[in-house]
Amino acid sequence: MSKIVVRGGNKLHGEVNISSAKNSVLPIIAGCILSGDKCIIDDVPMLEDVFVISNILKSIGGEINIDKQLNKIIIDSSNIKDSMPDSSLVKKMRASFLIMGPMLSRFGHFKLSLPGGCNIGTRPIDLHLKGLSALGAEVNVGHGYVEARASKLIGNNIYLDFPSVGATENIMMAAVMAEGETIIENAAEEPEIGDLGRFLNSMGANIIGAGTDTIKIVGVKTLKGTTHKPIKDRIECGTFMVAAAITRSKLKINGVNLEYLKPLIAKLTEAGIYIKPESNGIIVDGNRELSPIDVKTMPYPGFPTDMQSQITGLLCTVQGTSIITETIFENRFMHVAEMKRMGANIKINGRSAVIEGVTSLTGAEVRATDLRAGAALILCGLCAEGETEISDIYHIDRGYVNIEKKLKALGADIKRVD
Repeated sequence: MSKIVVRGGNKLHGEVNISSAKNSVLPIIAGCILSGDKCIIDDVPMLEDVFVISNILKSIGGEINIDKQLNKIIIDSSNIKDSMPDSSLVKKMRASFLIMGPMLSRFGHFKLSLPGGCNIGTRPIDLHLKGLSALGAEVNVGHGYVEARASKLIGNNIYLDFPSVGATENIMMAAVMAEGETIIENAAEEPEIGDLGRFLNSMGANIIGAGTDTIKIVGVKTLKGTTHKPIKDRIECGTFMVAAAITRSKLKINGVNLEYLKPLIAKLTEAGIYIKPESNGIIVDGNRELSPIDVKTMPYPGFPTDMQSQITGLLCTVQGTSIITETIFENRFMHVAEMKRMGANIKINGRSAVIEGVTSLTGAEVRATDLRAGAALILCGLCAEGETEISDIYHIDRGYVNIEKKLKALGADIKRVD
């Protein structure tokens, strides 16, 4: 099994380009099912999750052409059939469920095995299924499978008990060709949902308010193929911002939408990190005295849960007491045990982590327990004394394009070993 080995102590310098957002690309690939035509997605991050969802579409008849040199995917969904996708692929990734809405919309039916993904807590798909039921689908769950059927989907008013990103996306895609008007209230507001809305509208959908808490969808008869370039990855950008801070370095990060980063910028600034907007990017200077802070994860536009483990790693190196409260996933402190192997002083109290900053972390053998935890352990390794060896890095490869190469180009002593 491959590992990433980091020798800490190097300052970082230079600039880094951010890839497109995985969390935009995955629902967009699923949405290609709706067109029954050819769609081109440019500037695609070549990640394991992208390959998995592409193979899921292949398993139901999609023709997928992935150009790794041009970072482009061409998807011809004209021959996709109403069939069950390969269960072994679906179980690799939770985002597999994003094909439910498009399949139901196009064929009036879908069946798939319950999806897998990172073990960061209970993430039920009940909100997805309630939304599809509200559009007129008959839904059955049992024996490890979920199946839905509808002779016709009809628009409806849907209020989400929780602003779930995946449920919002699935309901949007199911409703685009439903008869009449659908309004989703308490919808998730993540930028990636706005991006999906722009993609669907470019196919001929009529969606207003994607990326706000109320989304209006007027059903259309058909959709067509399109070309789309996704937004940049705010979580990858945030990870490199923390890389600058944890190594007390200065970096320029290119491919940044400041609007999407507001909650993270606010907290890093509160900790004492200097952040300056530049053309198409930001300067992040962490080479200063940092202060402890309290962080609470919230649905967007609050502090993102996907940055919680990275900021935890940073605060381990900041003198004083910081408190992180995780409100989204109840099992998202699995990285704490690994950080403690490196000398971090963290105590878990229910949904909060109390962090006492230490003078230095020490290299150790650690394990990536999930995608973002793996990135956080790399960050800790960058500033630790000695060598850190991170295993189970397949988690990291699901969400970061060539993270070790990007860090090495910035001056990090990091390598991948097989």
